[in-house]
Amino acid sequence: MEILSQLWSLLGLLTVLQNVLPSQILSLLHSVYESAQDLLSPYAYVEIPEFNGYCGVDLNDLYRHVHLYLNAAASASPAASCRRVTLSRSPSSSRVTFAVAPNHTVHDSFGGHRLCWTHHVDGVQDSLDEKRSFTLRLPKRHRQALLPSYLSHVTSRAEEFERVSRERRLFTNNTTGSGSFESGWVSVPFRHPSTFETLALEPELKKQIKTDLVSFQNGREFYHRVGRAWKRGYLLHGPPGSGKSSLIAAMANFLCYDVYDLELTKVSDNSELRSLLIQTTNRSIIVIEDIDCSVDLTADRTTKKQPAKSFKKCKTTMSSSGCEDSGRVTLSGLLNFTDGLWSCCGEERIVVFTTNHRDSVDPALVRCGRMDVHVSLGTCGFHAFKELVRNYLGVESHALFDAVDACIRSGGSLTPAQVGEILLRNRGDADLAMKEVVAAMQGRMLALAAAGGGGGDQMDNEDVVAAVSVGTRSPESVLMIGSPENWDTAMGGRKRKESVNGSNGCEKKVKFFVRLKSLTKSDSGKCGVFERGKH
Repeated sequence: MEILSQLWSLLGLLTVLQNVLPSQILSLLHSVYESAQDLLSPYAYVEIPEFNGYCGVDLNDLYRHVHLYLNAAASASPAASCRRVTLSRSPSSSRVTFAVAPNHTVHDSFGGHRLCWTHHVDGVQDSLDEKRSFTLRLPKRHRQALLPSYLSHVTSRAEEFERVSRERRLFTNNTTGSGSFESGWVSVPFRHPSTFETLALEPELKKQIKTDLVSFQNGREFYHRVGRAWKRGYLLHGPPGSGKSSLIAAMANFLCYDVYDLELTKVSDNSELRSLLIQTTNRSIIVIEDIDCSVDLTADRTTKKQPAKSFKKCKTTMSSSGCEDSGRVTLSGLLNFTDGLWSCCGEERIVVFTTNHRDSVDPALVRCGRMDVHVSLGTCGFHAFKELVRNYLGVESHALFDAVDACIRSGGSLTPAQVGEILLRNRGDADLAMKEVVAAMQGRMLALAAAGGGGGDQMDNEDVVAAVSVGTRSPESVLMIGSPENWDTAMGGRKRKESVNGSNGCEKKVKFFVRLKSLTKSDSGKCGVFERGKH
C-alpha cells in the first residue's frame, strides 16, 4: 500500500507540473527523456509512414512493400508470426488476404537477428482520417549493416508476393476514335484454366517455351546491362484449332501476367495506338490475334510502289475526307508500337501476334527484335494426343493407342480442337471416344488419298495442295529463335526431299489404310456405335 500511495503521489506531482510548467519546458523534458531512452536502449527504431512528406499526398512505396511483406509472412504462418491478424477478401477474388491488426506487433528474423514490426494506426483530431505507419525495431549495434540488406529483402519478397497473389485481369480496348483516351481499356478478371500441364503440346516444345519465359522473367539486369527494352515478342502461327489462344492463356498463368487483347479494328489511328500502349501495365502480355487480317498493313508499301492504283483504292474505300494515314493504323505505327521508342515506356512485357498463315504477315513485323520467338503449332503429335486423352478421359493407356500412333505417322492427325471435341462429346465412354478418334483419322487419311489420287473433285486446288503437304509428313509444333530467312533455308532441303517422296505417298497411305482397317475391324465394325456417338 505504501508503494501505491507513493506512485499516486508521483502521478499527482506530474499532473501539477504539466499544468504549471510552460509547454516549451515540457517539450524539452520530453526530448531529454527520449534521448536518454534511446541512449540506454539496445534497439533502434525506424518509422515508415503511409504517405511521404507533411502534406500526405504521395503514397510511400516502401510502406506498401512492408504491408505486402508482412501479408506474405502472415499467409505463410499466421499463428506463429502475429497474435492477431485481419482477414479480408474482395468480391471479385477468392483469395483471402492477411494483414497485421492495428497496433499489434509481428516478429521476424533476418541474418540471425530478431526484428519486430509494429503497425500503428492513430486517429486524426477533428477528422475521420487515420494516420498509419510501420515501426521497425532492430538491434542498434548492427543497424548500419542490417538495414539496407533487410529492406532490399523486404522489397524483393513483396514484389514476388504481389506478382503471385494479385488478381490478374483480361483487358480489351474500347476506344472509338472520339479523341478521349482516358479509359482506353476495360477489364474483367482473368480466370482462364489453361496451363502448360494441360496444354496439348509435345514435351520438348513445352520445355523450350517455359525455359525461354523463365529466362525473360529473370532477365531484368541483363536487359538493362545490354541496353535493350525489357520485352519479348512471340509469333504463334498454325491452322485454326491448333491451340494458339490456349498457349497464350498458359503463358499468362505461368508468368502471372495480365493480358491485353488489342483489337486493331477499333483503333482509329497511330496516336490512339500509342495512347493504348502507354496505359498498359508492366508484367503483361499484349495480344494481337490474326495480325494478317486485322487491318491492311501492306497499304503503305503498295502506295509507294503503285501510287495511282493505291489512290484509286483509297478513293473508293475511304471517306470523302481523303486517303490520309492519320485516319488509320499504319504499318509504321504498328512497328513503333512493337519495337520503336514507345515500346520501352514499360517493362516486363510480352507482345504476341497470332496468324493462321505466317507467309501473309509483313516481313517487317516478324524480323528479329520484334518477334523474337516463332512457334509453329500444327496438328497433334502422339505425345500431345496422349496428354489430351489423360485430361479428358483420365486414361493413361488404351488398346487403340497403337492405331492412333500409326494414323498420325501416316498423315491422319487432327488438330487439338478436333480431338478435344471428340473426347469431350464422349468423355463418359473412353472406348467409344477412342473408336471415334480412330474413325476421324481414317476419314482424314481417305480424304488425303483421294485428293492426291485425282479423286478430289470436291476439293479445290489449294485444298488439295494443303492436304497433300500436310499428309506427307508427321505433325510438328516447332519453336524457332533467330532469323526467319535462315529457317526457310534450313527447311528447304527437307521440303525438296518431301516433294521427291510425295509421288509414292498416296499409294503408301492406301495400303496402310487397308492394313489399319483390318487391324481395327473388330472395333469399328459396329457403325451404329459411331453414329450414336455423333448424335
